[in-house]
Order: sequence, then structure tokens, then C-alpha cells
Amino acid sequence: MVQTVTTTTDGSEMPTLGRLLALTVSGEVPAESVQFTDGGARLQWLGEGALEVTPARGQDVGLDLVLSAGVHGCEVIPIELLDRLIRAIARNEIRPRARLLLLFCNPPAMRQGVRRLGQDLNRLFCGKHAASEPGDETRRAAQLEEWVAAFFQEPGRRRWHYDLHSAMRASVLPQFAVCPWVDGREVAPQSLTRLQHAAVDAVLFQEKPSGTFSAHTATRHGAEAFTLEMAEAPEGVWPQCLDEFLQTARGWIEAVEPVRDESHHRPLLKFRLAREIIKQSDQFVLRLPADIQNFAPLSPGTLLAEDEQGVRWMADEQDARILFPLSDVAIGERAGLIVVPRD
Repeated sequence: MVQTVTTTTDGSEMPTLGRLLALTVSGEVPAESVQFTDGGARLQWLGEGALEVTPARGQDVGLDLVLSAGVHGCEVIPIELLDRLIRAIARNEIRPRARLLLLFCNPPAMRQGVRRLGQDLNRLFCGKHAASEPGDETRRAAQLEEWVAAFFQEPGRRRWHYDLHSAMRASVLPQFAVCPWVDGREVAPQSLTRLQHAAVDAVLFQEKPSGTFSAHTATRHGAEAFTLEMAEAPEGVWPQCLDEFLQTARGWIEAVEPVRDESHHRPLLKFRLAREIIKQSDQFVLRLPADIQNFAPLSPGTLLAEDEQGVRWMADEQDARILFPLSDVAIGERAGLIVVPRD
């Protein structure tokens, strides 16, 4: 059977499943659920927003790699990055030597260009959806967990997961990673080197459990997993670090070790969480500038936020920085993180 192909804007052709983003946003079900690239890689549509890629015969190097984006539907840059990688695979410009699970995680929010429509999807993993009020987000979290469990079922293979996000604000450190907490596990030095190759400037090491997607794959499946916060791209500007990430991700997919001049690597800064700012009521107000950057230094004594009953959040840690300041969160959720150097 001749598979369906799509002509792209530059006149080239690729299997229709390479249009996963367009299929996801339109809600379209592809006519064929299995297609092949010219290089023999197998593309399988699993369901809305989900594509599994199997390397051509004899090319599999024993790596299972999950790349996900769109957990928050308004985060355009990571969605575009994943779309570029999928299209390059479909065109045979990238020839996979790793098994891939490629996920656009929150299609309803992506269609409306909003962070979320109901509950925050990135708080519902590690089985937390089972204890939450039923809804579209809880069902989607369960579905994503099922796809990941099926993908990671073969023992003896390396397992990586990079969940791509965008903090939606400028950052003193343009690209950074969040490393989930796993009881008794130390992060391997080569994992951090991979982040440096991907133009990541800093890592925040979590020190307690969470319900994020990367935490789920790390704790439940033993994956080397990170949440990656990609750099913002102002209109008309595409930062070089995003191209560096794409080149590095291509190397992950093709199992090619990067050739880099180590002297040009930016230092990888390490942070830990000192405190969370928790929104306790509708009276909550952030007292930080609306345009404050992630990782902006906080002088001791700075008023950060206020809430009902005279609750005041002040900066009192040495070398503290602010991360993810956001007042538009549900009561009981974090409205910002105070982080400090880890070493």
C-alpha cells in the first residue's frame, strides 16, 4: 500500500504523520496509523498527540527516549521545537537510532493557547490524577502514564525523558532544567554534561516528591528525566541557544556524541529550593515587578508577596533568587519559588 504523504511549504514531501502538531490541533485522526520514512523508520500514531518512532532495522542502539511538550498549552516555543524535530524525522533528515515517544500533552489547552482549561496537568502525574476531581486533565494524565508505561516496558534499555516547557518570562539564565527528586539517586555527571551540550545554563534540584510529568517517569520508570525550561524567543528573534538545543536533541535521537569545544561550555549552575510561596486565598498579591526575570537576585528583606491574615513573604536567604513567580494559580498552589545555590 502506498502511504499518504504531505507536501510541506518548502515543496518537500513527508509522511502525513510528520504533521503530528497539525493533526493534534485540528483534532484530525490520520487515515493511516502506521507509516515509514524513506530511511525505514516506523512511525505509529498512538492517539491524539502521540507518536511512537521505531528505528530502521539494525539501527536501534538500546535507548528509549521520550520528548514531550505542550503540558501547558500556551508555551509555544517548546511545542515548535518538538514539531521541528518530528518533521525532520518524517523527512528522513534525522535518522533515529533510538526508540522515540513524542507527545503533545494537552491538546485542548493548545487549541485555545492557554496554560490550562481546568486543573494543572503538570500536577497530576505519579498517580495523583486518581485522587483528583475527575475531568479532562485527569483522564489525559492517566492516558499519558499508560503510553509511557507501555513504551518503557522492555527491561535493560536506557530510558530518558525531556519534558519541554517555557516559563513565559525572560530569565537571567535563559535555559534551565528542573531535576525531579528520586529517593536515594544521585544524578550522573554525564546527565549534566548532556544538559550543558543542550545549552542549559542551570539546574534546580528538587528535594521532595512532586506530581510533574518528569517526576513520574523518573520515579516510576527509573528514567533519566528532566523538565527543560526553554529560552523565550521575542517576536522576530530566535536565540542561538534554541538552535543548540535542536542540534543536541538530534544527536540524542541519532545516538551521535556531540563534538564540542569544552572550553566554550557555559558553566552549569546548580540550585536547590529554599522555600515555596504558596497562594492561600483570593487576597494573595505578588509584590514583585510584573516583568521580573526568572533567577533575578533577591536582596534580603525584599517583600515578595502578601496574603490574608497578615501573611507576608520576605526574602531572608543569602544569595536567594526568584523562580516561576505567578499569581494566577489556584489556591493552595505555588506562586513562586525561592531558590539558592546548591553548593
